[in-house]
Amino acid sequence: MEQRTPAPAEIARQRPPDDPRLDLVAGSVELQCGRVRYVHPRDAAALLDEEDVAADQAYPPYWAEVWPSGVELAHAVSGQDWRGVPVLELGCGLALPSVAAALAGARVLATDRSADALAFAAVNAEQNDVRVETAVCSWDDADALVTRGPFRLVLAADVLYGQRNVDELTALLPRLVTADGVVWITDPQRPLTGDFLAAARARWRSVETTPTRVPEVHLHRLAGPPG
Repeated sequence: MEQRTPAPAEIARQRPPDDPRLDLVAGSVELQCGRVRYVHPRDAAALLDEEDVAADQAYPPYWAEVWPSGVELAHAVSGQDWRGVPVLELGCGLALPSVAAALAGARVLATDRSADALAFAAVNAEQNDVRVETAVCSWDDADALVTRGPFRLVLAADVLYGQRNVDELTALLPRLVTADGVVWITDPQRPLTGDFLAAARARWRSVETTPTRVPEVHLHRLAGPPG
C-alpha cells in the first residue's frame, strides 16, 4: 500500500524529533502559477556538525533557509511556459525554483552538494505534485553533470557569495547551456556579483539585469554562451 505524504501543516504539528533535519517548519509562497508549499528545517544552525567543523565552515547549511533570491527566482520562472524544456538548478537548496519550473511543465534536474538539501528538494516537489530529479554535484567536479546536458535553462539563486563560487560558476556555466539556452541567476547584490557579471559580459553574447519584487534582489539573465 502506498504511504501518504503528510501535508506541510501536518508535519509542522508533529513533535520535534532529536534530529534537527526532521524538526520542520511548513510554509508557502504565492507564485504566478499559484501557491507553492514547502517544508524546511526549523533551525539551520542546529545542522552544523560539531565533529566536522572545518567542513561546515567551508560549506554552511545555507540550503536549509528560505532566501528571498530563491523565492524571487521561483516567481520569475513561474511566469513562463516551460513545457518539455530541460531545466537545471544549481545549488538548489529547498528547490523552490525547480518546483516552479516543474509546475510550468519543465523536465527538471535539481542539484546541490548537500544530500540533505536534495532530500528536501524531493519532498517539496512531492508536496506540490510534481516530479523533480535530483543529483549531488560539486561545481569543481561537474563532468558527470555536463554529460547530462546541455540544458535550455539553468537556474541559480544567491550563489555569488564567495570567490570560489564565482570562479567555478564562470568556468562551468558555458558547459551546461545549449547554444540557444539561458542562465537565470538571482542575487541580493553580493560584493562579488560585479566581478561575476564583468567576466560574463566578456564571454556571453548578452547579460541583462532586471529588478524583482524585492528591491535588493536582481535577476541576471545570461544568453549566448561562449563556444
